Amino acid sequence: MNSTLSRQHSHTLAQVALFAALMAVLGLIPKIDLPFGVPITLQSLGVMLAGCLLGGWRGFQAIALFLLAVAVGLPLLPGGRGGLGPFMAPAAGYLVGYALAAGATGLLMSALPRATPMRAAASAFVASALGGLVFLHALGIGGLVLLADMPWSKAFMVDLAFVPGDLIKCALCALVVHTVAKAMPDWPLGGRA
Repeated sequence: MNSTLSRQHSHTLAQVALFAALMAVLGLIPKIDLPFGVPITLQSLGVMLAGCLLGGWRGFQAIALFLLAVAVGLPLLPGGRGGLGPFMAPAAGYLVGYALAAGATGLLMSALPRATPMRAAASAFVASALGGLVFLHALGIGGLVLLADMPWSKAFMVDLAFVPGDLIKCALCALVVHTVAKAMPDWPLGGRA
């Protein structure tokens, strides 16, 4: 293996590990418990950032690594939760959807314009809103229907409680992407080469 390829591989591994660690750090921020069993957390912001900054595949890998760490028992979810229990709770649709949403957000980001920092920020908002909000919420609603035995209409209404906060997270993600695009113009937003 030549040294350039080895350096690229090491760089990719470091990025994946860094974003998995970011998810763990976001889990240290206390959750807000809601009566229907799904807490409000900042970890969906990490999903959006992983997709927009790493791209679909590496964003998926970073969040999948985080979920693997949770599944083996590391207390990385807000409130110090870990193990298989959270994957059986009403919030499991959101939790399992994290990696898929990061992948979808990254794919969308790679398809949108990123030529200037302002365009990259606008694209990050759109990619986060569609991948990190709409797609993730659809999976979360499915989890509520399956695991909390809610009717679809009630699960949809319950999910609406998360939309205002997640739109703020989309704006924060766009702000971070704008900052990265301005400070580091060679950063491969959306996973572009």
